Amino acid sequence: MDSPEVTFTLAYLVFAVCFVFTPTEFHSAGLTVQNLLSGWLGSEDAAFVPYHLRRTAATLLCHSLLPLGYYVGMCFAASEKRLYFPSQAPETWRVFLLLAVLLPTIACTLIYYWSRDQWAHHPLARTLALYALPQSGWRAVASSVNTEFRRIDKFATGAPGARVIVTDTWVMKVTTYRVHVAQQQDVHLTVTESQQHDLSPDSNLPVQLLTIRVASTSPAVQAFDIRVLASLPGKDGPALQRPQSSGPAQQQPPRAG
Repeated sequence: MDSPEVTFTLAYLVFAVCFVFTPTEFHSAGLTVQNLLSGWLGSEDAAFVPYHLRRTAATLLCHSLLPLGYYVGMCFAASEKRLYFPSQAPETWRVFLLLAVLLPTIACTLIYYWSRDQWAHHPLARTLALYALPQSGWRAVASSVNTEFRRIDKFATGAPGARVIVTDTWVMKVTTYRVHVAQQQDVHLTVTESQQHDLSPDSNLPVQLLTIRVASTSPAVQAFDIRVLASLPGKDGPALQRPQSSGPAQQQPPRAG
């Protein structure tokens, strides 16, 4: 490849990786899906569930457009390949373009399916529906989650792509494309990994980081892993139930705040 192609490819690769995994610098610059589409997404604090229904859909679509963005950029970086005329482009690039168009097409189809019946088919809505009473629906459960998330005594920690949120009733993990939700009274917690760190950047004290498997008693609710400190002394807030250790060593019960 010529120098402009190499330069653009490397620059776009760095941009794409940072846009997907959003390091601190991208967050500070506002180059995130949440910031760029904040007007449409609304406020997480005001409506946690509706916000993440839209956020996961928007994130999936934006990320699926990245290969197509690369192709469009290469039309200018490698103009001699005549990529702007797909019929005249090399066969490899025609295949790439087909895949680049196919990805957002699939994403749009999936998002349309999710959004039917006011997002009732979204994975988050379907999980909440499992906790709904027979005479109510998933929106009633969503309202409960929204209310508890607005409380100041909730606990939230972790990177944007793997946030852990604990309220009096719910354990939640917010990832890039999904929100895992489980009701505290219905989960079984198991410590699957323990890591000892010599110093904490906040307190300069040794800390123990636990990886906990959150498994619901209902097989329909998908299990997920969270990472929390073994203890956070001097703080008040919702606490996780005591997990069982998967190894011989006994762990301190993690607190959520």
